[in-house]
Amino acid sequence: MFGLGAPELIIILLILVLLFGASKLPQLAKSIGTSARELRKGLNDDESTATKPTSKPTEKKS
Repeated sequence: MFGLGAPELIIILLILVLLFGASKLPQLAKSIGTSARELRKGLNDDESTATKPTSKPTEKKS
C-alpha cells in the first residue's frame, strides 16, 4: 500500500487526531467514504453510457 508501513500509518493517524480531534475523525471518515462511493458511481455511470451503442446520423446524398 504505497510503501507505507505500520510506523508511518501510526504517525499519520496521530497527526490527523491532532489536526481534527478525536470527535471529528468518524465524521471525516464517513465523508471520505461517501465521496469515494459517489466517485465510483459516477465512473461506472460514465462507463455504462460509453458502452451503449449510439445511432449514427443519417447522411443526405446530393
